[in-house]
Amino acid sequence: MKGQTLLFISLLSFGSVIGQVSYTIPEEMAKGSLVGNIAQDLGLEIKRLISGKARIYTRDSDGYIELNRERGVLLVKQRIDREALCRQTTPCALHFQIILENPMEFYTVTIQITDINDNAPTFEEGEIKFKISESAITGAKFVLERAVDLDVGINDLQTYTLKPTDNFALKLHNNADGNKNVEMVLQKPLDREKQEQISLVLTAVDGGEPQMSGTMLIVITVLDVNDNAPV
Repeated sequence: MKGQTLLFISLLSFGSVIGQVSYTIPEEMAKGSLVGNIAQDLGLEIKRLISGKARIYTRDSDGYIELNRERGVLLVKQRIDREALCRQTTPCALHFQIILENPMEFYTVTIQITDINDNAPTFEEGEIKFKISESAITGAKFVLERAVDLDVGINDLQTYTLKPTDNFALKLHNNADGNKNVEMVLQKPLDREKQEQISLVLTAVDGGEPQMSGTMLIVITVLDVNDNAPV
């Protein structure tokens, strides 16, 4: 939890005082967790919060944060899921005002919600199947499904692994949008007479702590070609 002191205070022509303060908290904090000492950070006395009937004014984030006037603090009102609130958008923040009466005062509060590694990479399908001829040449490429990770930054999906690597290797291509295209490349010729079906496991791994991963099974049926004469 990180609070920043008052950034600016200015007296407007109609007598209202405007102040601004910001905090940074991780997502998924428990209900009732302390966000920050708003009275201290804005230089307000507790009795002023009470006499001024201090309250939060917002259009969309009043369900997440609450003001305790008697303690002069902001608390988590309900669990904040960064992915539900902002999806892949960064930074993710809540914006609201604290309003006091007699005289009327407005204070702007920004609470930045940081990501925690609470989502593992997932594949839309748990299993995919390929039919590949045993005459396929070395270097033949096969596009694989990408995994999706709802987290951002280092907690997002970072890399893939493919096992076993007897016949196929994994090749990744970085896109301009930050995603990676995944290809399976044939590096050793297939032989249906030796192995009719091959099972591989594609694993998507994120960079969080602890690290999380998701897997997809790849089932390859090797198709026969007439490469053996009768004996």
